[in-house]
Amino acid sequence: MLAVAATAMMLSGCGYNAIQQKDEAVKAGWSEVLNQYQRRADLVPNLVATVKGYAAHESQVLTDVTEARARVGQVQVNADDPASLQQFQAAQGELSSALSRLLVVSENYPTLKADQSFRDLQAQLEGTENRITVARGRYIASVQDYNTFVRSFPQVITAKVFGYGQKPNFTVENEAQVQRAPSVDFGATPPAQPPQPPQPPPAPAPAN
Repeated sequence: MLAVAATAMMLSGCGYNAIQQKDEAVKAGWSEVLNQYQRRADLVPNLVATVKGYAAHESQVLTDVTEARARVGQVQVNADDPASLQQFQAAQGELSSALSRLLVVSENYPTLKADQSFRDLQAQLEGTENRITVARGRYIASVQDYNTFVRSFPQVITAKVFGYGQKPNFTVENEAQVQRAPSVDFGATPPAQPPQPPQPPPAPAPAN
């Protein structure tokens, strides 16, 4: 009993328990990030179907969104692997860009914009994007806190002994890619202006 108590005190003093708590906080933060991204992905099929009902000829934009969502679902992400995390961010960035183009298309269809189902889906999408931003920010902060802690003395020794290394994080470059939507060009030509009626000749000046 004394040996167990002494070991527990030693582990607590060298930061082992705190490492566990911070590691669990990172895991919880990552789960929330995944939940919010999944929430967005679940909105895509209904959003595409609604837009298609009013703008079926915008096939390329609809296809881009559908394919981007499929690629997101194919990524087997491991948040502890930098390459896997970068692949996950790239896939989510593609979906963000595709959704941005889809919303730009909707601006050209007043009837679609007035559709209640589309408006509800758009509101849900906007709310989900906000939740993603919050969840991602909390995750970034928790990873930074964890990494700072395991690099500090004396817990750096404990982390090495028990195999707790630093964790990769969302990078500024990848964050910018996620937020940046590419320029959109749907190849639409501006409508022809109706011909202007001929102007009547000026009235003759009155004779003096």
